[in-house]
Amino acid sequence: MVGKYETDFDIEPEHARNIFGMLDKNIKKIEKTFRVSIVERGDRLRLSGEEKDVLNVRSVLTELELLSRRGNAIDDQRVEYVIEMVMEDQNNALSSIDGEIICHTTAGKPIKPKTLGQKEYVDLIREKMIVFSMGPAGTGKTYLAMAMAITAFKNEEVQRIILTRPAIEAGEKLGFLPGDLQSKVDPYLRPLYDALYQIMGADSFQKNMEKGLIEVAPLAYMRG
Repeated sequence: MVGKYETDFDIEPEHARNIFGMLDKNIKKIEKTFRVSIVERGDRLRLSGEEKDVLNVRSVLTELELLSRRGNAIDDQRVEYVIEMVMEDQNNALSSIDGEIICHTTAGKPIKPKTLGQKEYVDLIREKMIVFSMGPAGTGKTYLAMAMAITAFKNEEVQRIILTRPAIEAGEKLGFLPGDLQSKVDPYLRPLYDALYQIMGADSFQKNMEKGLIEVAPLAYMRG
């Protein structure tokens, strides 16, 4: 290869399996993306290719190893995002936001922003009174907002949490639902309840509901 450049990367054995992925799929993805050869030699990786590409791979591996040290599972999404950040010359972007923990679930799992967009979203919630967030499903809009609300509630920064959501069906009509107001809007608030149960716990949630500290209000009832 013309202009071939080689360098070694020392990898900690206890993190190698996490970084490599099942059947070395993470390493293969990095090789394919940057057109670089990665050869394992004990606790050391030999990187070969064009100098710029090899240095980018070194940056990716450094970032992934740091994330692994912090207890993160190195999955496809995380690898792709680290690659994207390195290609945009934001080498330490993911590890810099990974250390920020909003709160923990009842199982002890830390809740934290995973992308620069999520970090910006969380920062805006801290700084602004009202924040609008738009994006595809599954990008953390509801979950992070609930984590921030519960954290503020526990820190006594707010006195109540009001759950509200437009009562709009996703295609199929639910018809007239039985029960009181809360029973009627429960199906629409399920994503909010799921986040509350995970972060606050079912018992704590029910107690605060009974005390009126957590209130359910359909958006249509809040106009004016």
